[in-house]
Amino acid sequence: MSLVDVSNVSASLFILGVVFLLLIFGLLSFGILRMFQQRFRTGWFSFAGAVVSFVVFMLILNTWFL
Repeated sequence: MSLVDVSNVSASLFILGVVFLLLIFGLLSFGILRMFQQRFRTGWFSFAGAVVSFVVFMLILNTWFL
């Protein structure tokens, strides 16, 4: 195993990644919770929100950081 150098990661990229990871996985877990509660429509909207958030995250990464 070797050490990974993360000194080249900017603060804005790190904060953007953390915010979007919390948003995406929060919506996914909320959708799963709603599915278990038999509220399928709200669950599917949460899943769709997670997919839209992921697409927006990829667009922001490709536009500003790559």
